[in-house]
Amino acid sequence: MRKFQKVAILSLTSLLALTLTSCAAGPNAETRLTNKVTDGQEIVLTENGNNIRVSNLLLVATKDGAGVVVGHIVNRLEENDALISISSNGIPAVITGETILRANAPLHFEGESANVKAVISGLNLVVGTNVQLTLGFARAGIKTVNVIVRDQSEVYADVTAQPSSL
Repeated sequence: MRKFQKVAILSLTSLLALTLTSCAAGPNAETRLTNKVTDGQEIVLTENGNNIRVSNLLLVATKDGAGVVVGHIVNRLEENDALISISSNGIPAVITGETILRANAPLHFEGESANVKAVISGLNLVVGTNVQLTLGFARAGIKTVNVIVRDQSEVYADVTAQPSSL
């Protein structure tokens, strides 16, 4: 009888461990399907045959009152598109660097692999709030989203409103 109890307890423990932790849920487990990995906004533009993905989109507030765009944009179609405008509160950004969205060639705003920079002067943003940011694309049209405003510290300490040599 003692051996039966050990087997029963072990079986019950294993069954509970698998069901309560969702390890037995397979490829459709809720924790596996979560893909939000940053505090920036994520956008998928698939209307009218487009396939543009925007990730980690946010603004960094600088000491001089500017807002600097941080994020990544990828065109997943073979046909090129172009980023033609960015604005917030009706103020257009000054965009320098690469703006053509080639197939699977990301636009990186800020960071070591940055190939584009967008600065919106005179925003005087409040850190921790959300603001509307409007992106304009040649083919995909205009998309307005709420983005978080981060301060110029920690991972964003090197983000500046100064023009870069892109």
